[in-house]
Amino acid sequence: MDHAALLKSCAGGDRLALQKLMDAEGGRMLGVARRMLRRDDLAQDAVQEALVLVWRKAHQFDAQRGSAKGWIYTILRNRCLTLLRSEDREVATSPERLSASEDAQVIDTAFDRLADTTDLRRCLEGLDVQTRRAILSSYVLGHSHGEIAGRMEAPLGSVKSWVRRGLLKLRECLS
Repeated sequence: MDHAALLKSCAGGDRLALQKLMDAEGGRMLGVARRMLRRDDLAQDAVQEALVLVWRKAHQFDAQRGSAKGWIYTILRNRCLTLLRSEDREVATSPERLSASEDAQVIDTAFDRLADTTDLRRCLEGLDVQTRRAILSSYVLGHSHGEIAGRMEAPLGSVKSWVRRGLLKLRECLS
């Protein structure tokens, strides 16, 4: 498999090339990330974030400076190291302190208090439930993406994607 050609295709916007890279290297990337991070959830997030970076930065790959496969794994390594560094700063919350039902009640109350005729309510209703809950958890309760992921029992990368896409949809709907 010619990784350099696939990266060049990715730089040109070919999604099939990224799919081929994922099929060829995804399993090994996950294995490397698991060995580095020693946590399956973080490893999955690292691989997802690394592949997003490969897609976004494929135009920066220079075959004169090294192999395409090495470039991809360098991106993965850097994502793993970043996650390890940020994990050291996060303080784990005990399950007893996580009160998902109370949080859900606060979020539902905040949403219900919005007048039925407001644009914000109309736009929030247009989002799927998990995206709406993630956004409201962030803005009403002040939770970080990591806290939301823990409370919703979802991968961190998924929560980040939900919030990002949801905010883009809200911005579009409100403008």
